[in-house]
Amino acid sequence: MSNVFGEVASAVGAAAFGGSNQQQGGQPGEPPQPGESIFKASNHPTALMFHLGFKTAALVMYILGGLISSSFVFSFVIVTLLLAFDFWTVKNVTGRLLVGLRWWNEVNEDGTNEWRFESREDTSRIADIDSRVFWLTLWVTPLVWSLFMISTLLSFNWGWLLCTVVANVLSAANLYGYVRCSRAAKDKVGSLATSVAAGMFSQGLSSRFGGGAA
Repeated sequence: MSNVFGEVASAVGAAAFGGSNQQQGGQPGEPPQPGESIFKASNHPTALMFHLGFKTAALVMYILGGLISSSFVFSFVIVTLLLAFDFWTVKNVTGRLLVGLRWWNEVNEDGTNEWRFESREDTSRIADIDSRVFWLTLWVTPLVWSLFMISTLLSFNWGWLLCTVVANVLSAANLYGYVRCSRAAKDKVGSLATSVAAGMFSQGLSSRFGGGAA
């Protein structure tokens, strides 16, 4: 029975964190070959492009905003909008397509918050490169913005400090939500494995002792 749980845990880890898909060579979903674009190896290149695009655009605008426009307000608004677009896209679109996970938070009538999680049962369309890029950027983005936040704090740049705080809150919220969603998916499959193993064990005992009685 321990082997059953081990196999199930491995399967869940592969689904959530980029397990390999058994596809033929040259098909989308394969690891990129040397010199090959990650978008060609992706099963969802458009989603992957937006997943990376909004993050990159926000960072570029934050770093080079002074060269693009002399107005701090304009640069601040553009960076904030890009951060909001990235948060919504990762939360509602790219997480569902690239790793088969989705989370949201509901407020009940009594004022309490309740976390909701969804996980895709069929993971055949989850490419290894999609999963790796998704989780890598999900962890790296808050770290990068944290460095910028420390920099603005030490330089007493209060305007950009507010921007980096917003960036950290949004990126950390997605990271926290997807980590919890991944754990919930593991627990779900673990419970299913327990039920299946218990049913097989019970059926085996019934067959053995029932056959002996007959």
